[in-house]
Amino acid sequence: MDNTWLCAPILFFGGVGQQPQIDALKAGLDVLVATPGRLLDLHQQGHVDLSCVEILVLDEADRMLDMGFIHDIKRLLRLVPKKRQNLLFSATFSNEIQTLAQQLLDNPAMIEVAPRNATADKIEQAIYRVDREKKRELLAHLIQQNGWFQVLVFTRTKHGANRLAEQLSKQDIPSMAIHGNKSQGARTRALTAFKSGDLQVLVATDIAARGLDINELPHVVNFDLPNVAEDYVHRIGRTGRAGSNGEAVSLVCVDEDALLGNIERLIKQTLPKHIEPGFEPDPSIKPEPIENGRRNQRQPRAKRKPEGQSANTGGERKRRARR
Repeated sequence: MDNTWLCAPILFFGGVGQQPQIDALKAGLDVLVATPGRLLDLHQQGHVDLSCVEILVLDEADRMLDMGFIHDIKRLLRLVPKKRQNLLFSATFSNEIQTLAQQLLDNPAMIEVAPRNATADKIEQAIYRVDREKKRELLAHLIQQNGWFQVLVFTRTKHGANRLAEQLSKQDIPSMAIHGNKSQGARTRALTAFKSGDLQVLVATDIAARGLDINELPHVVNFDLPNVAEDYVHRIGRTGRAGSNGEAVSLVCVDEDALLGNIERLIKQTLPKHIEPGFEPDPSIKPEPIENGRRNQRQPRAKRKPEGQSANTGGERKRRARR
């Protein structure tokens, strides 16, 4: 098959200047990869014509659904030809994604490369039991004791990501945080340093890390377990790619036992539990009470703004997830 007619894909996203993207559109292109908000912005300004699209690909469909992009997607569907090839990709396949596929696709065929919501065989998963107050010390200990490098760490909040990166850096573990409140330039610089090996630890929230593709990433750490079990599959899927081995470690305190149970039921595995000497959990500590269906995470409410509710940055639309 001769693919010489294909040019390199052009990337369109918010947080950066539009002019280079507009210039690329004027020059003509064959493959356009875009976030929904920026693509709609450029269309409304008259810079992009979608009437000749032949193939439409919806990647990361589950995350776009979580972030509230379904309305933007439906607006884009009205701008492309009715006769086209549609492809939808999703790392997890919830009932909501199945409904979305039925609504947007015409008699679709499903191709599964792995069992539903399964984790890669090449990923070695482990749970470390630890009190919440000792998580940061345990993480630093594991990194230094085992000589880990290129460690992607997930936190639940933006404030937690900033604080953890600052604390690790003070312990001579070069770290930076990426999340929705960081500018696109700051995120790009942090990711570049991480990929090049200049940065030992990258601390990220779920949305900021979504779509990260780092060759042979060896270590993923869940500093906080995600509230949604499917997000665990997305997180650890950053490692163990393309046949490479990977290690996924989760630091779990007693408050997170219910979240861990949800994860194990989803992936149909009982994950091995470890206790690191010197970091034994205090058996007298009890789970914190649940308030309004969610556990108190010991952080001031004003600093626990969910990632999906961050301010509009770089022109990219972000809406509160509707679950």
